Amino acid sequence: MSAEPVLEIADLVVEYDGTTALRGVSLAVGAGEVLALLGPSGSGKSTLLHAVAGFLEPRSGTIRLSGTTVTGDGRPVPPERRELAVVFQNYALWPHLSALDTVAYPLRRRGARRAQARTEALAIMQRLRVDHLAARRPAELSGGEQQRVGLARALARRPSVYLFDEPTAHLDTHVRAAFLEELVARQRDSGAAAVYATHDAEEALGLADRVALLREGRLLQVGTPQEVYDEPVDLFAARLTGPASVIDGGRLLVRPGWARLGGPLEAELRAVWFRGPHSDYLVDSPRGEVLIRESGPPRHTVGARVHWTLAHRWPLPGSPSDSSSP
Repeated sequence: MSAEPVLEIADLVVEYDGTTALRGVSLAVGAGEVLALLGPSGSGKSTLLHAVAGFLEPRSGTIRLSGTTVTGDGRPVPPERRELAVVFQNYALWPHLSALDTVAYPLRRRGARRAQARTEALAIMQRLRVDHLAARRPAELSGGEQQRVGLARALARRPSVYLFDEPTAHLDTHVRAAFLEELVARQRDSGAAAVYATHDAEEALGLADRVALLREGRLLQVGTPQEVYDEPVDLFAARLTGPASVIDGGRLLVRPGWARLGGPLEAELRAVWFRGPHSDYLVDSPRGEVLIRESGPPRHTVGARVHWTLAHRWPLPGSPSDSSSP
């Protein structure tokens, strides 16, 4: 991370309902950077965002926004006074306000007159292609439309940090792709930092500058998308970031794209899945079961004897390295 930190989290511990939800988490996010929080349910993603937003008071640790301590000095800054915009998966739109007034609300809170706030809000909605929904209330909007209105409201806030808590969880695939493209473009245009919580590995790897892997309230690994995918710290991290095979008695990690059909090794084809743009083959070899991914439709059937080769592998930390040829 090269930019000066806009968000700094140090040794954060959060407990509630008799459970320790975060265990000494430390992170920093720079201006214009997107940090993805990737982890399964219960790993602490939402808890971390809620603590940053001021909705949860940590047991210990500090949170600083743009150099100002907002948590940890005994006098926490309330949520409404933090330079943040939060987008949750449930949208949290006010049922009595039109979409236009919903987006205009943060502008009014900053002191803009009603007409000025509505004009600026409409311009934001036009950029997100939801200006035709200006007069509608939440009950009259689809899930995808509500989400875009929620994003427009967040953009109107002009924060230093955006917090996104699995905002695409309820969107169809094609709507999700368009939403993510817009989200990242608008966030980068503003120069704000963003923390994006998700359980979807493809989403995290595709949109983030860095990815933080969480497990049971602890940081497991932080790195670029390529680092956490190619060089996971353990098998849990490997499987969190995508499909993974382990060969040679559990020592070597193999991703689907690191092996290919054809070559000196023999195996039996146990399963075949056509995925549209590519096909997945599960081969059973003396080195272990390996998932191989190749473009195009299947060209072998289950039960066939096939040949394969290994182009790359990653020795899992704590295992002896393997420099021999496959």
